[in-house]
Amino acid sequence: MKLLVRNLDRATTEKELNDTFKAFGNVQSCTLVVDQVSGDSKGFGFVEMPKINEAKDAIKNLNNTTIHNNRVRVKIAN
Repeated sequence: MKLLVRNLDRATTEKELNDTFKAFGNVQSCTLVVDQVSGDSKGFGFVEMPKINEAKDAIKNLNNTTIHNNRVRVKIAN
């Protein structure tokens, strides 16, 4: 299941995001969206988790939590 993570602090790294979601199960991939010119994070990213129940658990536990002083939103990516 592919998840969208929004409102990330620009300082959050892919490793930190990956580690955060790993607490809820296997992470297949983790990608931060970055500006092509500056290379800076745009404040959102995608996490893919192969097991639906683990992904739903991550959504339930991480949506509206704080990472690096930002309240993040986690939902199923469309």
